[in-house]
Amino acid sequence: MGRILVVDDEPQIRKFLRISLGANGHEVLEAETAGQGEELARTRKIDLVILDLGLPDVDGQEIITTIRETSKVPIIVLSVRSQEVDKVEALDRGADDYIVKPFGIGELMARVRAALRQRGEEPANGDIFATGGLQCDFARRVVTRDGEEVHLSKREYELLRFLASSPDHVLTHKQILKEVWGPAHVEDTAYLRVYVNQLRQKLETDPTAPRLILTEPGVGYRLVTGA
Repeated sequence: MGRILVVDDEPQIRKFLRISLGANGHEVLEAETAGQGEELARTRKIDLVILDLGLPDVDGQEIITTIRETSKVPIIVLSVRSQEVDKVEALDRGADDYIVKPFGIGELMARVRAALRQRGEEPANGDIFATGGLQCDFARRVVTRDGEEVHLSKREYELLRFLASSPDHVLTHKQILKEVWGPAHVEDTAYLRVYVNQLRQKLETDPTAPRLILTEPGVGYRLVTGA
């Protein structure tokens, strides 16, 4: 279980999250302004931040940038803003996930578990990733599906490795393209889509109904565990 910082100016939301997270064994710290949230994030050991963007003093997007300057703590944005541009900006700034209000508590808890799981269970060397029948040994550059080796092109392999670096988290088109293809290709989303489809053909049981590499429409992709 973790210590979770909730930054939200709505008392009802903070109370609801305090009760729900507490019932699942988490310790909850609360802040109603950006200033309070940044202070707690800086002075207390935090395992996860749940952040609203519409704060009274500073836009929540700025908090993401501030936290990322000194910490890799997982950040889940919980906001009424449903536009793709807001989601993409938050994720590009370093948020790990984005949930639109109103939200289901079951979905939120699943996202919290995923964020804490990655933070607490990520291998020290980052060389092994496994989910379902997929296993990636990045030290040996070997990828298998149900025990059978899968042959990937150099670019497909690099794409899979980057997706596996942040399992269960949304990676934006811009983040993926910049990391795998370079800064000159951050607008080539059609190119990225082709390679994602190629990976799905090789890794998914049913490429037409993917369960490993999920699309976040207009935003990016997520490689999921427990598939």
